[in-house]
Amino acid sequence: MDTLLAMEPVLITLAQDEGVDRSLLDYVVSGGPIGAIILILSLVAIGMISAQIFRIRREKLSPEALVEELRPALAESDVERAIELCSDEENASYLARVVGSSLTRSARSPFGMLELRSTVEETGQLEIDRLYRLTDGIGLIASIAPMLGLLGTVVGMVGAFDAITMAEGPARPDQLAGSISTALITTVLGLIVAIPCTSAYTYLRNRIDHLTTEINELIDELIAPLEQASASQGQGS
Repeated sequence: MDTLLAMEPVLITLAQDEGVDRSLLDYVVSGGPIGAIILILSLVAIGMISAQIFRIRREKLSPEALVEELRPALAESDVERAIELCSDEENASYLARVVGSSLTRSARSPFGMLELRSTVEETGQLEIDRLYRLTDGIGLIASIAPMLGLLGTVVGMVGAFDAITMAEGPARPDQLAGSISTALITTVLGLIVAIPCTSAYTYLRNRIDHLTTEINELIDELIAPLEQASASQGQGS
């Protein structure tokens, strides 16, 4: 409902400028079917933004309890224990998926832990892409909403010209008011949805980049003992 609340000051200002006392619902209804679609998109966007804000947090992506358990296990090269920790549903997170998948693949590889770093980088990128998906949906709504507003504007203007064509003599203002109102309101609704969605999209993308970079540095620190042990075994052989 945040988007609806954001609409109200703008639409009230329009009403005051026009000297008309209209409610927010009146403006939404005057947008017609296209306005209703934009309203539905705004509700979807609110849900997606809320879900991403809850999901993209340090404690959700990299639980401190998991880090504290993984650190000694990896320091002692206890790969099975580390995989078991990452497979636990209670530890489900970006960190667990990257470390768990990378250790599992490396343990099954003939090269062993020598390819651990490349596996971590590959798995990490897949997980980052997974985090981006819902955010990309917000960006899609930010792109579609103003285009729907423009479509509503075109449809409204077509209706206005049809009213002029069908009028016997000069068209009266009341014959044009409905179509012109639809034309203007859909544009306003589209922009009101698009602007916060664009801001949220940029913020969430930057948030993902910032947190995953920090967590990837932590992963490098955690797997360093395994890489050193693997390198020592390679030199010893």
